[in-house]
Amino acid sequence: MSKRVADQINSFKYKGEPIRITLGTLVMTGLCIILLIIATFTQVTLKHPYLPMDFLTYMAQDVSDADFLRHFIKSYDYIPQIPVIFFIVALMGRKFGILAIIGYIILGMFFPVFALGGGISYLFEYGFGYILAYLPAVFFAGTLLKGKTDYLKIPVIALIGVVTIHLLGILYMLFVSTLRHAPWELVTSWIMSQSGVQMLYDVFFTILAIILGKQARKLFWIVMC
Repeated sequence: MSKRVADQINSFKYKGEPIRITLGTLVMTGLCIILLIIATFTQVTLKHPYLPMDFLTYMAQDVSDADFLRHFIKSYDYIPQIPVIFFIVALMGRKFGILAIIGYIILGMFFPVFALGGGISYLFEYGFGYILAYLPAVFFAGTLLKGKTDYLKIPVIALIGVVTIHLLGILYMLFVSTLRHAPWELVTSWIMSQSGVQMLYDVFFTILAIILGKQARKLFWIVMC
């Protein structure tokens, strides 16, 4: 390989530089919006072992092996929207990550691309605060991921981003419930369903999504620039 060809190949390698606005980056941003919509309506059933609070009582009972094992297996229906958000920011960076989220929100004001539909009236849905919270979460995560990032910091970035989304989402939920004069039991059930054990799964899968996004960024560097 000649030196001239080697220099041309090296010029396309990702070295932590910011992504420029090109036709390729705009197309990639549009694809990220589509990916986010797909994630919104994707539900994955997760099963893993866990230790219930009543495990001592259950172990003393005379049950079949199948029932015993089912009692110690957790089944959870998970929607991977939040990890996809952080995959996008790890792939595209802060600027295009925010652009993708804004595009998703604007699209949702006219089309049913949110989990429970869409339209202007969705502003008063309990879960809309989580969607708005994507913007500051992407800003913080994109800032911390800027340039070359130590992989040991990724769990911290994931935790900060996920907590930001859930905290602001809960605050918005409380605001909407106050306007609606909703009973407290309904509000707490919403909070537990949206920000209970969901947060643990979000942090775990967000860590994986950021790592995957950073690797994909190197792969698509030529397309995006």
